[in-house]
Amino acid sequence: MTKLRTGTAVPAAVACLFAFLFLGIGNYLNTRQAESDDRITALRAEVASLRRQLPVVGASGTSAAIPAPVDDQSRAAFAADIKRQLQDEMGLLPLTLLRDRRGSFIELYSYDDRGGSSYGTAGYLGNGYFITVKHAVVALDQDGQSVGRRIVSIRLAHKGRRLPARVVDAGDAKTEVGPGDWAIVKVNEPVDLPALTVNTNYDFTFADPIFRLGNDYSQGISVSTGYIGQRTANHLVTSLTDGHPGVSGGGVLNQQGDLVGIPIGRMQSDYRFSFILPLRSEMFRKIVPLVAAVSALTTPIAP
Repeated sequence: MTKLRTGTAVPAAVACLFAFLFLGIGNYLNTRQAESDDRITALRAEVASLRRQLPVVGASGTSAAIPAPVDDQSRAAFAADIKRQLQDEMGLLPLTLLRDRRGSFIELYSYDDRGGSSYGTAGYLGNGYFITVKHAVVALDQDGQSVGRRIVSIRLAHKGRRLPARVVDAGDAKTEVGPGDWAIVKVNEPVDLPALTVNTNYDFTFADPIFRLGNDYSQGISVSTGYIGQRTANHLVTSLTDGHPGVSGGGVLNQQGDLVGIPIGRMQSDYRFSFILPLRSEMFRKIVPLVAAVSALTTPIAP
């Protein structure tokens, strides 16, 4: 009898224990739920209050309002500004502009009274005028030694022909590779070449990228890129651009495609260390009226 009552009492006690346990858990969960609901209600009220205090603004995020239509002129100006910024950051010249400028340079050949010949480059200024180096069209001393010869004929290659040219003006150079080593020549026959934009105000800042076009090795006009070094004591500018034979008299362009200088020589035995002659107003004194008052010259140039 005792065992029978004891065995019945144990399950009853366990059942009562679980009943109290489940009741406590239920009350706890109900209390937490009520607290959570109260917190959510308080947060909603706080958010609503903040919204009432904030000023009304336009659309935000990625789903913005549709902008007003942009006209073609504004769109083109915006695109041009983006291209200019990329060009400034990357130091590049647009290929289309570079290819257009190539057409402004032609091969130059000169012949002396001893039967000798030499070659170089000339850049077109408009109305039959070209700029080049003096030592390509006038026999200059080399390293202080008189060459003892005279150039009697100048020819400019154009569409398979070699047009005769004459010297219109030249600098005061007595030897090659100096600040007076420049010349202006003219052909009398019409030529259909794109004229260069001349910029005499370029400052040749250290590390600025430049583009050199010239008649490398008398194999036609080629392009080389490099960077500005520094000004020399005799008012030239150094640069790391290819200075192969024949590029003298060619063009040095800035990032805008303006003609800012002409390559006139290189370091002995070093074809990458070149000398540039910056353009000066006096170089155009005989072909452009009032040139001293002009910083950037464009065609047409007075005949």
